[in-house]
Amino acid sequence: MEFSTCDFCDAFKSDESGRLRVLPGVYRSYGALTRFAGPMRTVKCFEDNSRVKEAVESPGHGQVLVVDGAGSLRRALLGGNLAAAAAANGWAGLLIHGCVRDLAELAATPLGILALGHVPMPTDRKGQGQSELVLHLHGLPLRPGEWLYADVDGVVVSEQPLHTGS
Repeated sequence: MEFSTCDFCDAFKSDESGRLRVLPGVYRSYGALTRFAGPMRTVKCFEDNSRVKEAVESPGHGQVLVVDGAGSLRRALLGGNLAAAAAANGWAGLLIHGCVRDLAELAATPLGILALGHVPMPTDRKGQGQSELVLHLHGLPLRPGEWLYADVDGVVVSEQPLHTGS
């Protein structure tokens, strides 16, 4: 899929409708793919990746999993095994508002992975967290089914699929 987040921003720079939302450039790329896009599925959790594991072990159908880990930098919500499961199950990518681990494995995984940072400490799985709810990251709503586009320039979210020049 060819697209440019900069081209999308150029096309929508005067549009104040909120159809295009731009996330701040605080996420680092960890996966082998630096460009990915798809409809979002969401998980909200805090230092427990039980719902992340459930999601990536299910069919991804080219979707993007957005995980609101409350910005915690103490525990990794994704590691090499779960990233491999996500790639094998057809996920386009993951955006994690939290940490990842197993960086060498993530870098070799054919998947887009964005996260705030990395830490070697795993989570405890206690079955906590919620799935498929509206997330609020950086003051912006992110709804299941909306589209997320990520490339080396940034991350944009839209209600509908975008095409350059739309």
